Amino acid sequence: MGNAFVLRLIRHAPTAGNVRRAYIGWTDEPILPFESKPDHGTRLVWGSDLLRCRQTAHILFPDAHYEANADLRELHFGDWENMTYDDLQSNELYRNWIDDPKMVQPPNGESLQQLAERVDRAIETFSETGDYTVVTHGGPIRYILSKANRQQFFSQQAAHGHCYTVTWASKSAYKEGHPCVSYSAEPLTANASM
Repeated sequence: MGNAFVLRLIRHAPTAGNVRRAYIGWTDEPILPFESKPDHGTRLVWGSDLLRCRQTAHILFPDAHYEANADLRELHFGDWENMTYDDLQSNELYRNWIDDPKMVQPPNGESLQQLAERVDRAIETFSETGDYTVVTHGGPIRYILSKANRQQFFSQQAAHGHCYTVTWASKSAYKEGHPCVSYSAEPLTANASM
């Protein structure tokens, strides 16, 4: 597949907010300590400009140049930033968002459509063919996976400690919304966690 367009998607290592199961979209938290065997062969990594992604990439790919792009950030949760399900479960707008995230957005936050447009804008900067390692957040990964397999956003998995490799026949196939031609999920660490 000489024209193949490959995205290797890695979610950042957990933060304190992730442990609390809080929505930490644009909140710039550091990661919690984790151990991983570093990959010294990868020379270029793309990802979100937020600290948790930059720190994760530095540990996983210590010799790589990191190309930060704010378009690869997590969904902006607006008024729901740093809140948990328990904090929001009785909020009617939140319940509506869970049921229909395409039509409802967090107050003072961002819609899934806005997230999709940002992520696609970031992907547009990549060459037509190639293999790209991207350290980002759960939302962008879920969006790309839902685009790859044509399934619902919230049905996608984006676990810490895994690399999701998605291949399209070409970048044009990605841009046109064609399903991917291959998909795999591999643990990055021995116990598949960070």
